[in-house]
Amino acid sequence: MKLAYRALTIIAACCFTLLGCKESAPPAPTTYGTTTPNDHTTFENFTDTWAGQWNGPEGTFLKIDGRRGVYTLTIQNLDGPSTYEGKSVDHRIRFMRNDREAYIQATDGAGTGMKWLAEKQNCLVIRAGEGFCRD
Repeated sequence: MKLAYRALTIIAACCFTLLGCKESAPPAPTTYGTTTPNDHTTFENFTDTWAGQWNGPEGTFLKIDGRRGVYTLTIQNLDGPSTYEGKSVDHRIRFMRNDREAYIQATDGAGTGMKWLAEKQNCLVIRAGEGFCRD
């Protein structure tokens, strides 16, 4: 009888526990300055906020022109400027460079992998060592 009572107590405790549980909210997205989307932005609108110039070290920069998810990208590196066409995909801008797919995405200075930008908060990165920020 004691075993049946113990089993019934455990079952009742489990039921009360389950009834008291609420679905938890999903974790908040990681934020990086003003480059993080909110509930009211679409992928295109989100990347549209990146329009303008983003600066890197030693005179390098990324310039994004366009809107509604279609962009002209100018990337100035130490070899000079190059221009690409880009399109918004999953909160990133996709473009082709040297016959390879590349993406521009939001990060912070540390996420660029560049010590010159490490303290910045509002940045974009193409790959580690190729990042650009706004002050």
